[in-house]
Amino acid sequence: MISPLAQTVSDAFAMAVSRWPDRPFLNVLPETAEIYDIPAGELDFATANTEVSRLADLLFHAGYGAGHRVLLLLENRPGFFLWWLALNRLGASVVPVNPDLRLAEQTYIIGHAEPALAIAIAPRCDDLRAAADAAGVVMPVITPDQPIPAPRANAKSATRDGEAEAALLYTSGTTGQPKGCVLTDRYFLEAGRWYAGTGGLCALGLEGERMITPLPVFHMNAMAYSFMAMIAVGGCLTVLDRFHPRSWWANVRDSGATCLHYLGVMPSMLMGMPPAGDRDHNVRFGFGAGVDPELHARFEDRFGFPLVEAWAMTETGAGAVICANRKPRRVGESCLGKPEGDLQVKIAGGTEGELLVRRAGDDPRAGFFAEYFKNPEATAGAWADGWFHTGDIVRRDADGSMFFVDRKKNVIRRSGENIAAVEVETVLMRHPAITAAAVTAVPDPLRGDEVFAALVVKTEPDPALAEQITRWCLDQLAYYKAPGYIAFVAELPLTATQKIQRAALKAHAAELLGGETTVDTRHLKKRNAA
Repeated sequence: MISPLAQTVSDAFAMAVSRWPDRPFLNVLPETAEIYDIPAGELDFATANTEVSRLADLLFHAGYGAGHRVLLLLENRPGFFLWWLALNRLGASVVPVNPDLRLAEQTYIIGHAEPALAIAIAPRCDDLRAAADAAGVVMPVITPDQPIPAPRANAKSATRDGEAEAALLYTSGTTGQPKGCVLTDRYFLEAGRWYAGTGGLCALGLEGERMITPLPVFHMNAMAYSFMAMIAVGGCLTVLDRFHPRSWWANVRDSGATCLHYLGVMPSMLMGMPPAGDRDHNVRFGFGAGVDPELHARFEDRFGFPLVEAWAMTETGAGAVICANRKPRRVGESCLGKPEGDLQVKIAGGTEGELLVRRAGDDPRAGFFAEYFKNPEATAGAWADGWFHTGDIVRRDADGSMFFVDRKKNVIRRSGENIAAVEVETVLMRHPAITAAAVTAVPDPLRGDEVFAALVVKTEPDPALAEQITRWCLDQLAYYKAPGYIAFVAELPLTATQKIQRAALKAHAAELLGGETTVDTRHLKKRNAA
């Protein structure tokens, strides 16, 4: 467990180093090593600490310290965690960046976060320099093996009244541009403590757990839960570059994983693979969200371990986690479990409605994010009336079990990525052939949601135009945000004040899906799309 004496992420790591110096801490499998061109093998706690100390010393002598923000674009390389620990030791904060973001998206984040430095893989350094120029931020950009320059002149401080900022994570919202969630050291420490102490089907021991995850390290799941949990229990974390269904079980076996993290797309893909030593592994449980209810029981029967569904958000952290890790279980019902401990929940409207959450006691925001950076109005709105408004619609049964129903917010959830419909609409409206655009979510059997765009265009609509529009979007946005379906319509459902009727749009999209006026462009959405 993480000691109450730990005040920072680096404190917790130092205590783990002292207790378990020879235990493996980070593990790189051969497949990941080949993809990233880095060494394969394990790094124990003591050796990792030596590298963290070396990086911290270099950063300190270059002038970095409390209040500086450093942007990290390192994909899923283990070095991400070592740089974070080094910066955290100095009181600095990190801004993790999704490598799939395009120039305009990077420009916004750099201009908003105003980092003192960017550390990135070599192929992306020029992209970040161009984005910094576009943002008007004179920021040095280096690779991890280059000398560390002095911080950008007049870099804004990340220090706050009270707790220090440990990370600034950007998450899509309903306003179009992503919001910067300020996450403190306490946020990460509480996440590790929660995971290490939750027990039930997700119980972690102190004998040397081994976790494998293909989830992005620039999201809170891997940063706050996977990483901090392994620090808390002296475990070893194997991070893959991404999810590879054909080699997944070989990776699980080779890693020696005792637990794993998943998203709903993963069980669906794995169920479609031919049998091949399905129970030849050491996994006791999977922790995640979004498994197809129809596949839930069949997956567990086939592979021999429970998939534990949970609910949380970047904003809520460990301050509000709902997890179905107790028996008796309600498998195949999209059940999130029951609220436990100090978590208080309220459902606007009674038994079904928007989920509101907070912590009991004098500090209702304990474990939550600190604020939306540079956006006090959004922070205040999210915490209206003393409750955090999640934007998720849930249902509660008489026994207290919670079930996910839908999203109130206009956010599309595709393979674990949040996509603001307004952001995609804004980009689409810049296309010269489009006079009106509306974007919503439609169901996807593998990825949960897919992006559906209803468009009014100036020219004669045809499949070639739909593909051209999607390719154009791929130059403007991360690939997963581009439309997977485009429907050409005569008009959009609008209110009297010319705003999009979101409920009517979603219903209309369901009717249009598969129709003659709708073009399937999902085949164009690839991570390496030009």
